Amino acid sequence: QVLLVESGGGLVQPGDSLRLSCAASGRTFSSYAMGWFRQAPGKEREFVAAIAWSDSSTYYADSVKGRFTISRDNAKNTVSLQMNSLKPEDTAVYYCARRDTRFGRVVQTAGGYEYWGQGTQVTVSS
Repeated sequence: QVLLVESGGGLVQPGDSLRLSCAASGRTFSSYAMGWFRQAPGKEREFVAAIAWSDSSTYYADSVKGRFTISRDNAKNTVSLQMNSLKPEDTAVYYCARRDTRFGRVVQTAGGYEYWGQGTQVTVSS
């Protein structure tokens, strides 16, 4: 069983920054691609960013490219999402997720991820 625990959400104003963190249990963290997804009220869960296990290549949704940065620290079993220039449309519950396939490539669909955190609320409002 893998546990993922997110932290760092909150209420911020447009233009502010937040850093989300996700701590993962288990000893094979470095072998899995990790992703961040978000879900706004009344909307489907959507891909935000992902990072490869192999070379830490990063991938982003067009809506966050240039504003968000995903990173990982394999020594600490953590993956982070630095969010800058936040907009009201970034308001959502943010989830980190671990791919279902060890040594698997990054995918941008939720179905490719097996383990999910409980989510952390990010609200951007003036």
